[in-house]
Amino acid sequence: MYGGDEVSAIVVDLGSHTCKAGYAGEDAPKAVFPSVVGAVDGIEAMDVDVESAKGNSNSEDSKTNESEKEKGKRKLYVGSQALNYRRDHMEILSPIKDGVVSDWDLVDNIWDHAFRGCLMIDPKEHPMLLAEPPLNTQQQREKAAELMFEKYKVPALFMAKNPVLTSFATGRATSLVVDCGGGSTTISPVHEGYVLQKAVVSAPIGGEFLTDCLLKSLESKGIKVRPRYSFKRKEVRPGEFQVEDVGVPDTTESYKLFCQRMIVGDIKDSICRVPDTPYDDKSYANIPTTSYELPDGQTLEIGADRFKIPDVLFNPSIVQTIPGMEKYADMIPSVRGLPHMVMESINKCDVDIRRELYSSVLLAGGTSSMQQLKERLEKDLIEESPHSARVKVLASGNTTERRFSVWIGGSILASLGSFQQMWFSKSEYEEHGASYIQRKCP
Repeated sequence: MYGGDEVSAIVVDLGSHTCKAGYAGEDAPKAVFPSVVGAVDGIEAMDVDVESAKGNSNSEDSKTNESEKEKGKRKLYVGSQALNYRRDHMEILSPIKDGVVSDWDLVDNIWDHAFRGCLMIDPKEHPMLLAEPPLNTQQQREKAAELMFEKYKVPALFMAKNPVLTSFATGRATSLVVDCGGGSTTISPVHEGYVLQKAVVSAPIGGEFLTDCLLKSLESKGIKVRPRYSFKRKEVRPGEFQVEDVGVPDTTESYKLFCQRMIVGDIKDSICRVPDTPYDDKSYANIPTTSYELPDGQTLEIGADRFKIPDVLFNPSIVQTIPGMEKYADMIPSVRGLPHMVMESINKCDVDIRRELYSSVLLAGGTSSMQQLKERLEKDLIEESPHSARVKVLASGNTTERRFSVWIGGSILASLGSFQQMWFSKSEYEEHGASYIQRKCP
């Protein structure tokens, strides 16, 4: 048994879009940064280094140099600040493909940044609670446990499933969690604190997919989204700006896209809202437009798109009408809309708990904060569901809680007194090996 009450545990939720980390018992994560890594390959890294050493000789550089000896080949940059600085030949890499980790080296760097760069802690002294996707494989869990115990030498570890934590954050043991994340939308029934694996339904449509749809849609109308690094604004007369292009030939395509996504993601968060009825071009043709000012000063007038893009969650076939999204054409027919996925998940569960699930559908994840999403989902479910069911879609009032619901649930769980005997301790790991995680964290 591990008695971890005198030091606070660290809760880490590594999502496909952002990584959240902080102390258990607090109400929001201290460290929130993009879960992508900027990588410069070995040969080019040498040239860039000389440049950046002249330009900004800050403490970041000295930190990254230490890790360079270990990596040898490529130089990695993690965290919002490091990623906002444009470097030649820097590629943006994501460690997560389709909801599971594909590159552990990058995850290692992200964790390292969270512990040492953001929280300023020594992982040897704190038990760790990791949030994991509901369909995580045994191999993935063992790999995570191995990395935590062998490299970070944590005293204790626990891995909890995302939907379970979201459920705890709202104080429920049984619910149907609809998690609209950055990379995908996952629907998982939770019963008495356990995920019903067989009924988990997921679709590859998440916040980033919607952002890409909006970006393509704007580009097809001839609007150029210029990333921050590609122009300089000069004030000619008070209140009047002149914009000059800055030539940056060595910027990679992935970095340009990363910067464009940040801008378009903000447009999406600010003005998009889910339509009350399924979207069609005729009824939204003469809708009043909303204006949005881009970083380079041009003002966009966005009309129908602010309703069309979010409706992709409910009716994925709309994607085929967006120019530039052709590469997804073969994926779309197999993807169902949100209400159908919810119904499908509930119908895969035992008959006895279906009514309870209908009456506690929980919204979580960053994309679920989209305006009117809750109302529309509730309306569609009431139409589709059997009459005996009482449909209730629950979402916490503020966006922060919805975005961080998994982390908040982890924070609550790890600070419970009754939870302290559940930790998978270092001594147990040394005795039984990584596979014991399956028994300690079901």
